[in-house]
Amino acid sequence: MSVKTSTLDGGVGLIEAKGSLVGGDETDKLRQAISGFVDREYSKLLIDLSGVNYLNSTAIGVLMYGHTSYTKRAWQLKLCGINKNIDSIFVITKLTLVFDVHDTRKAALASFK
Repeated sequence: MSVKTSTLDGGVGLIEAKGSLVGGDETDKLRQAISGFVDREYSKLLIDLSGVNYLNSTAIGVLMYGHTSYTKRAWQLKLCGINKNIDSIFVITKLTLVFDVHDTRKAALASFK
């Protein structure tokens, strides 16, 4: 599992996760990456999950932490690149109603206001 952070044009923070998000160090790294963008006041954050093959409830909790942190500031957090297995989890748990999810990074970036 790896978590890479960078910034894109337009002041968008980018987090790219790869591997499995199942608790422990990898979810801690994801939480720290989200916190880092909040601390630096990036009002737009994109989390690219195209490299993630599995996530569990701990990882969903970290994503919810990010969503809450951004929503309470009236900032924007978007997800992209979710595979079919993860999408099924999002549909069953109704997280598709909570998160702004896009198929591709390009579509997610175009949706920022």
